[in-house]
This record gives sequence, C-alpha cells and structure tokens, in this order.
Amino acid sequence: MTNKTFLTFHGYIYLLFALALFFIPNIIWPMYGVEINDKYTYFLSQHTTIFLGGIAVINLQLREIESGTTAKKLFIALLTLNILGALITVYAGITGIFVGFGWSDPAFFITLSIFTYLQFKKQ
Repeated sequence: MTNKTFLTFHGYIYLLFALALFFIPNIIWPMYGVEINDKYTYFLSQHTTIFLGGIAVINLQLREIESGTTAKKLFIALLTLNILGALITVYAGITGIFVGFGWSDPAFFITLSIFTYLQFKKQ
C-alpha cells in the first residue's frame, strides 16, 4: 500500500470516530458498555475528539510523505499510538469497563498496529 493510501485510510478512520464521539456519544458509548449519564461524561467524550481529530488531520496533511527518515518517524509514532490504544482498550475489556461491542476496540487497534508496522517496514 502506498503511504498516501495508508495515511488516507488511517486518517479517515480516526476522523470518523472523532465525529461520532463528538456528535453522537449517547449512541456510540453504550454499544461499548459505557454510559453517558451527565454533562461531564458527554463533554469528556467530545474532549477526546480533540486528539482523534488531530491524529486524523496529521494523517491527511502528511499523505504525500515520501519514504525516508521522516516517514519512518511518523509511522513509529502512529504505531505507538495504536499499540497504546490496544493496551488501554484490552484493559477496559478485562476490567469490565468495555463489554459487548467494546471488544471490537482492541481488535481495531491491533489491526491498525499490524498495518502500521507493515507500512513502517516499507520505508
């Protein structure tokens, strides 16, 4: 996969989640077993979109990056991000915070970690 294709795909995935967690957290979070029961948890969901949206913008702005040192560093950063996502969401599943559809999150982050690692190896 080219860097442009990978970063476009990766960026739009993060953008999709950013928009969903900003506009419809009351629909999204209960699928994971998490309740949005007051204005503070609603805001925290929207606050999370700062980072998800930022990652999306970084991916989409750097789509044209060519192989080299900078590309390697970008993919190491994205790999670290996705591995952290996998670890934190596995923890949420093991401790019972995430239930039901929540187990899709570790699978999502592990899959993105694999694809990111493979893209890194191409650099």
